[in-house]
Amino acid sequence: MFPAVLTEGYRSFLGERLPQERKKYQRLAEGQNPDVLLIGCCDSRVAPEVIFDVGPGEIFTIRNVANIVPPFEEGGGYHGTSSAIEFAVQGLNVKHIVVLGHATCGGIKAFAKGAKPLSPGDFIGKWVSLVEPAAKALEARGASADAPDYLTRLEFASIAQSLENLLTFGFVRERVERGELHLHGAHFGIEKGELLIRDPETGEFQSVVERDGKSLRPSALIGCSEP
Repeated sequence: MFPAVLTEGYRSFLGERLPQERKKYQRLAEGQNPDVLLIGCCDSRVAPEVIFDVGPGEIFTIRNVANIVPPFEEGGGYHGTSSAIEFAVQGLNVKHIVVLGHATCGGIKAFAKGAKPLSPGDFIGKWVSLVEPAAKALEARGASADAPDYLTRLEFASIAQSLENLLTFGFVRERVERGELHLHGAHFGIEKGELLIRDPETGEFQSVVERDGKSLRPSALIGCSEP
């Protein structure tokens, strides 16, 4: 049987939201033109459309385990994340790419703790192995895997690594260098709903606490500096 929560949700959409936004959906039927590509985790607790209060057609979203961007490669297997990045940049001409990580990320924890495979293929283990360069960067700066804040620091470092990996795609790097595309890192705290934005100059994550006119006013810097 089809999940009741989805059936009930669709009925609500059909009876309430769709009539209110019918013209928008009619426009969207002709095509999409989002300015933002958001790469987030598939964790059910971290819904970009809810966090950023956006509607259909406003952001192009990729979600995978631990919001990882793999480095560019032409060979190998299937490239779901890479193909979506290619389409967003080359097909939709997005202006911004946001890598959105989050607190208590199961994928990051699985890498850090060396979780046992959930199936013979160990798809998760192979995928989260892409976090290894971020872990090595933390180790080089003296971070201890036994520290209470290590998983949070690794979440931050993995976001930074994914931003670096984006630049291994030639079509991304070229647009960034021409000033046509901007890369951003962010981190969402589930318990308090706090959004942290990565400062591209210092690598530190700042908490956005209020919007003052057109400017975002950050509060205290949160613990991790990335190169």
